Amino acid sequence: MIVRACMPLPSPPAVGEAAAKMKKGLRSPRVLVLGGTGRVGWSTATALSKLRPDLNILIGGRNQEKGKSLASKLEKRSEFVQVDIHDASMLEEALYGVDLVVHAAGPFQREDKCTVLEAAISTKTAYIDVCDGVEYSWRAKGLHEQAKASGVPAIITAGICPGVSNVMAAELVLAAISEKACKPERLSFFYYIAGSGGVGPTTLASSFYLLGEDVITYNKGEEIKLKPYSGVLNIDFGKGVGKKNVYLLNLPEVKSAFKILDVPTVSARFGSDPFFWNWGMRTFANFLPTESLRDKKKVSKLVEVIDPIVRTIDGIAGECVSMRVDLEYSNGQNIFGLFTHRKLSKSVGYAATAFVMAILEGNTQPGVWFPEEPEGIETKARKLLLKRATQGATNFMMNK
Repeated sequence: MIVRACMPLPSPPAVGEAAAKMKKGLRSPRVLVLGGTGRVGWSTATALSKLRPDLNILIGGRNQEKGKSLASKLEKRSEFVQVDIHDASMLEEALYGVDLVVHAAGPFQREDKCTVLEAAISTKTAYIDVCDGVEYSWRAKGLHEQAKASGVPAIITAGICPGVSNVMAAELVLAAISEKACKPERLSFFYYIAGSGGVGPTTLASSFYLLGEDVITYNKGEEIKLKPYSGVLNIDFGKGVGKKNVYLLNLPEVKSAFKILDVPTVSARFGSDPFFWNWGMRTFANFLPTESLRDKKKVSKLVEVIDPIVRTIDGIAGECVSMRVDLEYSNGQNIFGLFTHRKLSKSVGYAATAFVMAILEGNTQPGVWFPEEPEGIETKARKLLLKRATQGATNFMMNK
């Protein structure tokens, strides 16, 4: 199917009606994956087809030939929808009759409008995105009341990091308060990815955009701005990965965890292999003009030059992803969660799918939520979400 924006747009069914039909088994849910021809979107569509084979999965994108080819791989319950996310009327038409939309058409940095979320609210379509940009995530959060009034559940930053890492942090904080009777004092997110993780030029572009942003951290309740790719620490990511150097980056889970989980000191660090990739990132951060790292055209050209090199590095370094979330208590003790998967390109699909399933199963309230908010993912549903999101993990542990 190819969407044509000139067609009149019918009135969408109320969310309650759609949910009632699905609950009665009158029809299977329809999920549209925007950016479905990209690596993250396709990974999500593939994971959805495995964990929920009853779903009707729509692959949304601009490349008709590639989209139809990919949709054919998911058998009869999949089709391609040609759509441009920057065309509001085309978006609304594509969302008609869809129960949930997954926005994986990044990069999210340097985007000044939340067109997909606005269209989802307008058409009463449930929503998740895999946003990793601070400004975009809080712009989306600003649409909370509109989503709530329309009865639309929406989860933002619902990928792996951020996303699953936020849920891990929420579980650690809950354990500290309920089991240890301690006040959380310091929350640290640590991420390691071998090469690019195999997730493509969009993620590479996001990395360069992040090098053009001041890093927001919190220290004892005070917001502090630091230089990107500074503050190196050597962190143990456990078996199969070992100790890796990680550096400060401006990631949305820092601000959301600070405000929602009420932890006074929060930061996030990221590192990669091989070592010269970290060296290169520090060089870009220190010597490239900030305005160049914020310019879409210049970043796009930089990605064109660097991407072939990165693909070669991926072939040598692999695509491993590892996350460690540490929580320190007021009494000086600490607990942590750890997650490792051999391929980021696969694990991000399972992560996004876990959030999709949480919404389809009714574990999210209307409104726009970060993953750590209990209205976004009900507390009782977090452990199931983590179980689904960590399928294929080589190492996963919590509260250690």
